[in-house]
Amino acid sequence: MYSYKHKVKYYETDKMGITHHSNYIRFMEEARTEFLCYYGFDYAKLEEMGIISPVVSVESKYKATTTFPDEIEIFVTVDEIKGAKIRFNYTMKKADGTICVEASSEHCFLTKDGKIVRLKKDFPDFYEAMTNLAENQ
Repeated sequence: MYSYKHKVKYYETDKMGITHHSNYIRFMEEARTEFLCYYGFDYAKLEEMGIISPVVSVESKYKATTTFPDEIEIFVTVDEIKGAKIRFNYTMKKADGTICVEASSEHCFLTKDGKIVRLKKDFPDFYEAMTNLAENQ
């Protein structure tokens, strides 16, 4: 299981000193980007190949608050991959092991001109790698 660490910045908190909920989506993007890079599929390479991956949906369950300067460890897993879509799960934990957020994001894959990328057929290396991760987590 891949994990990414993020240290909460002061500017990411609200007037109450708590990490603003919208920042967790940014943390998910940071973790997902590093996750894909770790497995050899960084966004720069995808874009060079003419592939974009817009977000289709995001779900978050906030379980505990974080504050400046908490360190959050974000565990990223592949939940499902099919057709032109992939779903990632994220579990965010504070240093003491408390789960602060459970979330997921779904992404589709398109060419830069908007055509659907069928992952298994058009991008088999990526499809196989992500399928293996989904099955072995």
